[in-house]
Amino acid sequence: MSKRVLLVLTAFLATHFCQAAGSTLLNGAGATFPYPLYSKWFSEFQKVKPGVEINYQSIGSGAGIKQFLDKTIDFGASDAPMTDEQLAKAQPAALHIPTALGAVVVTYNLPGLSKPLQFSGDVLADIFLGKISKWDDARIAKDNAGVKLPAGLAIMVAHRSDGSGTTAVFTDYLSKVSADWKSKVGSGTAIKWPAGLGGKGNEGVTGLVKQTPGAIAYVELIYAEANKLPSALLKNRAGVYVAASPRTVTAAAQGSLKGMPKDFRVSITQAEGKDAYPISSFTYLLAYSKMEAGKGRAFKEFLAWALDKGQPLAEGLSYASLPKSMIGPIKAKVAQIQAE
Repeated sequence: MSKRVLLVLTAFLATHFCQAAGSTLLNGAGATFPYPLYSKWFSEFQKVKPGVEINYQSIGSGAGIKQFLDKTIDFGASDAPMTDEQLAKAQPAALHIPTALGAVVVTYNLPGLSKPLQFSGDVLADIFLGKISKWDDARIAKDNAGVKLPAGLAIMVAHRSDGSGTTAVFTDYLSKVSADWKSKVGSGTAIKWPAGLGGKGNEGVTGLVKQTPGAIAYVELIYAEANKLPSALLKNRAGVYVAASPRTVTAAAQGSLKGMPKDFRVSITQAEGKDAYPISSFTYLLAYSKMEAGKGRAFKEFLAWALDKGQPLAEGLSYASLPKSMIGPIKAKVAQIQAE
């Protein structure tokens, strides 16, 4: 029996078992960026609503969007908003539901350093372009005065091998801080990397960094923290080196609130403000505008819970909760989901 057939059969049996037991099963897939938070939310929500089970596959934003468009799941998840072209393919129409904010951090494996490294945007872009290939390069040293960098140690770039919202956020930032990166590579969930090795998911990239002295990569903040890896301070638009935290991610979001589009598809990388962390992002659940009655009601109940009781759980997992001024408009968007 093929793996695909087995997965379909498993989902079919699980769905019918839940129906027979009088419960509702929701299947979702997508971004690895918010996976630690979503796992916590789904577990806590089931304590409130024992009759609703939510299964979520952490497979990357690109794969999540594909499954969402193929209608093989009940909801998707992505850190990168769907493109206009993708939205045009969605039937029923797709809704973006912001759930939280997070930070993409630059992490590395350089034992023996007593404090986190600092990077300016142009230096970081040239590292990932392969133009800066040694850790004791003069431009890295300039950002890190007084730090003894390992002499002659090669830099090994690690990046995502799968379609990834984390990649989209990171490359969106690099495209804003480096004209060379923008013209040669660009941004997106999947790009042609100029240098380095690929790992699947934030988990795979974190693993590459841990096992490779001299490695550098980008991952969601909680993955670096959980694996006891350092996170670099990044020079923001105001010229300040800032560490990633719920506070600095919230600061990055503040500038987007006045001009927030009605569909919530927005980039907040390289935001204004001296406290703004430059690689910050909203993360989204992708909802169909029309859902089967039972599943639709259960999903809307979960979203209402996540926008209320779920928000305080975000900071404990190194995410930032949504700005309070956004909650009302997001609830109005959730109300557009028709449970037929």
